[in-house]
Amino acid sequence: MMQPIFLSPIFQERIWGGQKLKTLFTYDLPYERTGECWAISAHPNGQSVVREGTFSGLTLGELWDSHPELFQSSSPRFPLLTKILDASDNLSVQVHPNDEYANLHENGELGKTECWYILDAEPGAEIIYGHAAQTKEQLISYIKEGKWDDLLTKVPVQAGDFFYVPSGTIHALGKGIVVLETQQSSDTTYRVYDYNRMDKDGNTRELHLEKAIDVTTIPQVYVPTEPEQQNKEGIIITKLVSNEFFTVQKWDITNNAALPAHSKYTICSVIAGHGSLQIGSESYALTKGDHFILPVNFGEYTLKGDFSVIISRE
Repeated sequence: MMQPIFLSPIFQERIWGGQKLKTLFTYDLPYERTGECWAISAHPNGQSVVREGTFSGLTLGELWDSHPELFQSSSPRFPLLTKILDASDNLSVQVHPNDEYANLHENGELGKTECWYILDAEPGAEIIYGHAAQTKEQLISYIKEGKWDDLLTKVPVQAGDFFYVPSGTIHALGKGIVVLETQQSSDTTYRVYDYNRMDKDGNTRELHLEKAIDVTTIPQVYVPTEPEQQNKEGIIITKLVSNEFFTVQKWDITNNAALPAHSKYTICSVIAGHGSLQIGSESYALTKGDHFILPVNFGEYTLKGDFSVIISRE
C-alpha cells in the first residue's frame, strides 16, 4: 500500500525574516531572522528530508532520482518548490527570469514563475505587484532616477488573497505578510531595489539591474486568475491557478471527504486546523504546518477533520 511521504522542512535566514513561522506554525526555528521555510524542496540550496516511513532520511532529490515510480514525471528534476515566507520587513523589489533566460544565463537553472497564497497579513500590509513603465527606456529612467513611487504598483492584501506572479513580473512582499509560495524549483532572483539596506556586515546587498531590465515584462501584463470552486461532500475544492508549470488548489475539509486515487503526484501543505488522512486501515495525523506528498497511484483515501490544505501538481 502506498504511504504519504511526510517531509521535514529546511529554514533559511533572511535579512527581512522574523519569528512568525514559530508563532503561527510552532516550528523550531534556527535563526532569529528566519525568513523562509522550504517545505517541499529538492533544490540544491535547501532540500527537505523524508521524516518517517520507508524512505526516512532521504532527501527529496534522492527520492526523486532513486524512486521515479513514485512520481512518473517527464521532468529531469523535481520541478516545484513550496515555501512559507515570513516578511517581517519589506523584501527587496525583484524580478525573475523565464526558463529560456535562466538556462542561458544561470547555468541551466529553471526560470521562476510563482504564486502566493496570503496566510497572514497585518493591518495596512501591501505588496508590490507590477510596474507603470510603458517602454524599456521609461523603466531604465525610473530606476536611474530612483522614482520608485512612480514606477512600482502597490496592492493592499489580507489573509486569503491569492496572486499569480509569472516570470518577468516586478514584485515584492511588504512588511507584515506571511505567504505560502508555490514556484518553479529555482533560486534565481534579480534585485531591482533594496531600500538602501545594509546587511549584518554593513554592506548594501547586490543589485542585478542589467539582468532585471532584460527580463522584465514591459508594459506590465497581469494574467487574471478566477478561482473555481467545487463543493463536494465534506470538502470545498478551490482551483486558484493552472498553467504550464503548476496547478494550485485550496482544499477546505469540513468533515469526512472521500477522494479518488490520484493519477499525478500531489504536493500538500496543511495551512490551518487538524485532522487525519486514512487509507485502508492506516491513519495519519495531519496538523497545521505539515507538508507531504501523495505519490502517483495513491489509492482511494479519506480526509477527516476541520482543516485546510494548499495542494499543487506539475
